[in-house]
Amino acid sequence: MEVEDANPEAKYGDPRKFDPTFKGPIHNRGCTDILCCILFVLALLGYFAVGILAWSHGDPRKVIYPTDSSGQFCGQVGTPLQNKTLLFYFNILKCASPLTLLEFQCPTTQVRAPPNPHVKRHTSSAELPLKSSHDQNNGDCQAMCFFCRKSNIAVEARQVAMRIFEDYTQSWHWILLGLFIAMVISLIFIVLLRYLAGIMVWVMMIMVILVIGYGIFHCYMQYAHLKGTPGGNVTLRDLGLQTDFSIYLQIQQTWLAFIIILSIVEVVIIILLIFLRKRILIAIALIKEASRAIGHVMSSLFYPLLTFALLALVIAYWAVTAVFLSTSNEQIYKVFNTTQCNYSMEVCNPKTFQNSSIIEVCPDAECRFAFYGGETSYHKYLILLQFYNLFLFFWCVNFVTALGQVTLAGAFASYYWAFKKPDDIPAFPICSSLGRALRYHTGSLAFGSLILAIVQIIRVILEYLDQKLKGAQNKCARFLLSCLKCCFWCLEKCIKFINRNAYIMVAIYGKNFCTSARDAFFLLMRNILRVAVLDKVTDFLLFLGKLLIVGIVGICSFFFFSGRIQKISNDINLNYYWVPILTIVIGSYLIAHGFFSVYAMCVDTLFLCFLEDVERNDGSSERPYLMSESLLGILNKKNEGSK
Repeated sequence: MEVEDANPEAKYGDPRKFDPTFKGPIHNRGCTDILCCILFVLALLGYFAVGILAWSHGDPRKVIYPTDSSGQFCGQVGTPLQNKTLLFYFNILKCASPLTLLEFQCPTTQVRAPPNPHVKRHTSSAELPLKSSHDQNNGDCQAMCFFCRKSNIAVEARQVAMRIFEDYTQSWHWILLGLFIAMVISLIFIVLLRYLAGIMVWVMMIMVILVIGYGIFHCYMQYAHLKGTPGGNVTLRDLGLQTDFSIYLQIQQTWLAFIIILSIVEVVIIILLIFLRKRILIAIALIKEASRAIGHVMSSLFYPLLTFALLALVIAYWAVTAVFLSTSNEQIYKVFNTTQCNYSMEVCNPKTFQNSSIIEVCPDAECRFAFYGGETSYHKYLILLQFYNLFLFFWCVNFVTALGQVTLAGAFASYYWAFKKPDDIPAFPICSSLGRALRYHTGSLAFGSLILAIVQIIRVILEYLDQKLKGAQNKCARFLLSCLKCCFWCLEKCIKFINRNAYIMVAIYGKNFCTSARDAFFLLMRNILRVAVLDKVTDFLLFLGKLLIVGIVGICSFFFFSGRIQKISNDINLNYYWVPILTIVIGSYLIAHGFFSVYAMCVDTLFLCFLEDVERNDGSSERPYLMSESLLGILNKKNEGSK
């Protein structure tokens, strides 16, 4: 079956026209999406202002040390309360709120525990009235009765942490060696894809067919076995709905249904392999070409280090700002009384309350803790500042990711459109592509990142509402909210796909984001079958690569740290041998993911360039194809003058 040629009358726009001046990524380009660039800069300035404001009001000690309702820190070294490290809550149920995570504070009265944490009483703290008569200054808290279970958990946790730290000090050099081995294996796998991609794909297809065939055979054997057994001929209608699903495996109709379903799947896969075999060959050829491209642009493999550093900076700034914002609230006390009083529910100060005129007017009045907050404009809009912090976090993370995608796309596009490889490839393709992206297309990257950030913050708001409505009885509202969450999840996935291909077009042609997104979308829709095949084949190979790398390194580290390799591992004394193993496994996955993200971006870029090449050129001496000889052979095309 011939691969389809671009149809000028296609529904999704006209194919690209031949341009004799086009020699790869455009160098003479202008700034795009300037308004969004200005908006992004202003948003960053506002983000810095929020950070400064939060740092001037917040107190991160509230995260490290327990804080009672009077604002005193428990267990802080150098204070009178350094030996009182435990904190007890009058009503712990009030802490089960999403706002507790935003504020790092529980909206209930909190007091310091007695010096002896092993004291046991029989009355729960939830039974106590919220009174201020207890002594909050000497820390004895004798008016509070409590039942302390497993009070040494904190001590045990600290001991475990110290043992883990000791394991890291003993094994850090071996961990670095394991991560280095993971990096080497990742490089070897990418190189081997140039030679083994086709074999791996076809072996995978054959294995899928054989596995499904074995499933059909097994189901038939079960069907034949139940043919002569009593009750095996009972129908599903007669059996009805059963809570024990194993009952359904005792009748013939269940296995007959399995046979029919698996047979249909088997036939569909075989038909797809027959009719899509050339598209699979194109995908394999592009994967091999991506391995060659990375070999000529080796600096691309180290670009994820820059992306990782920028992401770490963004995450650190967001986390620090969030902690300072969350610890900006102050303890608010109000007047509570049982009789009529004009000062009821007014703000009061517990330190000076007994000497105030309120006691004279209202003798039974008490100054009790009410909530965490503040009376200033800053405290009133604190929740909005938290959402702004989160929104800018999403925007900045998406921008850093987009910058990496457009940089790699520009470098790999320079490779594809080079007529003589590698002579026509720029000397420093990553640096030149990064410079073009920052100089001309900051606005386009900010535009695409903004769209994605808006969808992500909406998903966060929906999750927040879902937490609020968990106790509600309105099932219709819960169902509608679940549908919205599903729709916005799908929308986020679609936007990420569109953005990724739009950035490739931005890197090549230097147009604005909307034009690039439209051109990329139409180009892909004109070749939708090729897109589907390439996407699944690439996903399989990269998944297999990650599984292989993590598996090899993880198994080797297990045998090493668990003492199976006695000649070497006997010198390592560990408290928990799983600590370095788990660290190496997670690190190996991150390393493989970093390398393969570059590889996936290379495949996507070469694929779009290939589609452009097919539409632009015809193989003549004036319009030669720039694709590899293997792709030309699959398409049954050739350039004039070539053998």
